[in-house]
Amino acid sequence: MAYPWTFTFLCGLLAANLVGATLSPPVVLSLSAEVIKQMLTQQLKNHDVTNTLQQLPLLSAMEKESSGGISGNLVKSILKHILWLKVTSASIRQLQVQPLANGRQLMVKAPLDMVAGFNTPIFQTTVELHMEVEAQAIIHVETSEKDHAHLALSECSSTGGSLRISLLHKLSFLLNCLADTVISLLTPALPKLVKSELCPVLKAAFEDMRGELLNLTTVPMSLNSEHLKLDFISPVIDHSVVHLILGARLFNSEGKVTKLFSVAGDSLNLPTLNQTPFRLSVRKDVVTTIIAALLHSGKLTVLLDSVLPEVAHQLRSSIKVIDETAAEQLGPTQIVKILSQATPVLILDQGNAKVAQLIVLEIFATDKDSRPLFTLGIEASSDVKFYTEDNLLVLSFNGIRADRIHLMNSDIGVFNPKLLNNITTEILTSILLPNENGKLRSGIPVSMVKDFGFKSVSLSLTKEALVVTPASSNLSPPLSQ
Repeated sequence: MAYPWTFTFLCGLLAANLVGATLSPPVVLSLSAEVIKQMLTQQLKNHDVTNTLQQLPLLSAMEKESSGGISGNLVKSILKHILWLKVTSASIRQLQVQPLANGRQLMVKAPLDMVAGFNTPIFQTTVELHMEVEAQAIIHVETSEKDHAHLALSECSSTGGSLRISLLHKLSFLLNCLADTVISLLTPALPKLVKSELCPVLKAAFEDMRGELLNLTTVPMSLNSEHLKLDFISPVIDHSVVHLILGARLFNSEGKVTKLFSVAGDSLNLPTLNQTPFRLSVRKDVVTTIIAALLHSGKLTVLLDSVLPEVAHQLRSSIKVIDETAAEQLGPTQIVKILSQATPVLILDQGNAKVAQLIVLEIFATDKDSRPLFTLGIEASSDVKFYTEDNLLVLSFNGIRADRIHLMNSDIGVFNPKLLNNITTEILTSILLPNENGKLRSGIPVSMVKDFGFKSVSLSLTKEALVVTPASSNLSPPLSQ
């Protein structure tokens, strides 16, 4: 049952929270170009890119370049005397991911460093060539036929300006001449090989990275009997930052959606990274729903004299001030019942958080009574502390205050509920607060922090969101041989 004071209280809180509200997405995962680089580097390792480079068919590519004409036939006759030609060592020196001038695309550069060797039956010496070439591709946002936006990699190629082929060691005149011929054929052939052989691997690695991002961001978060699932909506590239816009759905124990958080409007207020590689921003209404799901409000019933005799004594003394006869009715089986009347409301300020709750408090003289002596409606508030523990985001209420008390009904006559302010606060502090903190202790799983390679995180609050950023990282080093 909702009481008039409940409606008034909620309207006041809603009006206060709507001031300065913006079109922020429910959840935003913001990643720097550095994180994208590290993830793509790891996926290239997983795809054994070094082996791909070592298997480049250099000889057959050179033969294609030499086809046609008298000179082509001459070159072919020379190539027939090469016993083998292959890449003997290869590495990507350091992958680069940089924003393009339009601020809506990222350029991926993969500088390749290879050594190739060849031999002929005429000479016993192996000729070694140092080859440097760069593969480039563009990360952008692509919209499919079903109007689903996703990250895509395209325009993969190799630019001639980055190509360098040279002899590793000085050789005899004849070998130098042969090496020059091989180099002249490899110069046009190598960029084509990079496009045909490496670009598919780079694209496959990117697709796996994109899939990994989706998997990391859509793992359900268990919240007692309910769970929250994030839904990928769309990506946004803003210069050197990739934002993943996420919606959210709350499911009950039966698997039914009980609350849906979506993105409203086309113009979104996106966060800035401020030199941190990773940022997870959770809008305050989502945080509020998480708190409510963890608390999973229900009625608390306590035999006060048995559990908290000192509080029971204080209650008798407080009621005695109002009505001595009523105080005498309180027996050893007196009961206190506490019920949360509505979903808690989270109020965020820069660096601070507070939760407001509507609570119904009923006092029964004995456990046999079906009607309470009186019922109070309490507007209570608590400061909220957020912290991390292992892979959990944990929150707790730091104290509880009875900001306003309303007399909802009374069998002992009308009285000023302010007379019970101290004992009301004592009851809430002794009974409700430890119960709620016990429920909140289960925390919110944030396994993606560890999955991204960060050891620990720091938490901060804005007026609109809870923000998770890395405190330190253990990102793997660049890909190398």
